[in-house]
Amino acid sequence: MSSLTEKDGPVVQLLMTTGTCPRCILRFCCVGSQALYRRPYKDLMKDLEEFLKNNEEKEDTVYFGVVDPPCKKIRRGHTEEGPDDLSHYGALQKSPSANDENTAMENSGMKICNVCLGILQEFSEADFVKQVCQKVNSADYQFTSFVFSVSLPPQLSVRECAAWLLVKQEMGKLGLSMEKDDIVQLKEAYKWIIHPHLSEELGVPADGKSLFEVSVVFAHPETEEECHFLATACPDCFKPAKNKQSVFTRMAVIKALEKIKEEDFLKLFPCPPSSPKNLCVALEIQCNNGAIFVAGRYNKYSRNLPQTPWIIDGERKLESSVEELISEHLMAEFKADSFNFSSSGREDVDVRTLGNGRPFAIELVNPHRIHFTAEEMKRLQQTINNSSDKIQVRDLQLVTRSAIGRMKEGEEEKTKTYSALIWTDKEIQKEDIAFLDSIKELKLDQKTPLRVLHRRPLAVRYRFVHSMKTEYVDEHHFRLRLKTQAGTYIKEFVHGDFGRTMPNIGFLMNRTTDILELDVESVDVDWPPTLDD
Repeated sequence: MSSLTEKDGPVVQLLMTTGTCPRCILRFCCVGSQALYRRPYKDLMKDLEEFLKNNEEKEDTVYFGVVDPPCKKIRRGHTEEGPDDLSHYGALQKSPSANDENTAMENSGMKICNVCLGILQEFSEADFVKQVCQKVNSADYQFTSFVFSVSLPPQLSVRECAAWLLVKQEMGKLGLSMEKDDIVQLKEAYKWIIHPHLSEELGVPADGKSLFEVSVVFAHPETEEECHFLATACPDCFKPAKNKQSVFTRMAVIKALEKIKEEDFLKLFPCPPSSPKNLCVALEIQCNNGAIFVAGRYNKYSRNLPQTPWIIDGERKLESSVEELISEHLMAEFKADSFNFSSSGREDVDVRTLGNGRPFAIELVNPHRIHFTAEEMKRLQQTINNSSDKIQVRDLQLVTRSAIGRMKEGEEEKTKTYSALIWTDKEIQKEDIAFLDSIKELKLDQKTPLRVLHRRPLAVRYRFVHSMKTEYVDEHHFRLRLKTQAGTYIKEFVHGDFGRTMPNIGFLMNRTTDILELDVESVDVDWPPTLDD
């Protein structure tokens, strides 16, 4: 026990006497050696007992924290009645619990720690690690590393505070001090123990930056009972929340502990903390893979297909959408829980997207499969294209979250090219439309269109039509190809939207005009990268 020094003797003796486990004792002695925490539980107990014995041989040990210091027989793990009356680490035995969860610890003679409630005991052993790994393996995820997270019962902060105040008070009598931040955090110590075992069982390294998370949620049946005094002392710290089953959340408890005065705490909660009746319970063992992002470009050839599901008042208006036709295949291959679709702008249900297509990205949430070769992505793209004649995708590829920002940056800054079939109420000749070809950088004032006013705020947007090119069709029809600033409402530019877009084609031609067909011919966003066929 090389990391302990002679000055730690009183702390070790005090905590052993009051029912604290060896690993928590190391934490309160500020031991930072990870290897010590990983030592077998019984070996740690022997080391601590040997440490105290050696300390006694050097000088009379100072015992504190109890009214009458125990005799040497008790300090060394024996009472006058015999060794069976003591716990594994010197605390008085309690009567066997009727709770099945505690049976294993009772049978082994290991008493539940009054600080960690068994986290650094039962749940640091090989059997629990195997239980976690069985859960991970049965979930069938692809991963090359993992990050481990743990959620602890809120009252552990209360019990740790009680133990710290006890140690702090008694050390103060010896002219020594201990700050709360000096104690090794329970989560940190637990990860020191668990990481190597999980890594060995799973066959991959622990990595704090890993996208694959293994998490354990611990709970305890006495949480509310032990935290209730804080709600009385600091009621403003505990406010009901819709998504929380209990007001005694970890953050609320920590906030209350920061607020309550030490003298009030000592009056309301036992110091040292009492022996717990129950062991913690591993409520959930969960796995989660970080999101994977797939990008590409899509063409839409149907004039009866929305980009995203068209649902009004809970009723679906059309059976499918661009989003669904693409995502259903990605969801199946990546084995994801859900997805989020985004694109560089959007077209109306009756508008086609031609040319090189519109850039899109799909976030696949919690995918079980994450590794795809370029050839596999090509086959997946072909599967999507073979499934429907309404859409086609190209340049399908894996991208990073940060790369998607390039697509969004282009929404307002880049240009888009359209082709519109326009009707006029009065007969026209070629010379009636030729003047439009010479108009450059036409500034538009566009109020939010009436057709989207239900979902967008009322505002005036300034957009530019960079150029136009006309093609005569007949006396009442012509085709207009135009390049505009992204975000321009093309339909409204043609018919005027009752004067809400000025100028407009009808205004420029001094007649009534309307749009019959609209195609997006190019979305000039240089993303994602073009792939070889």
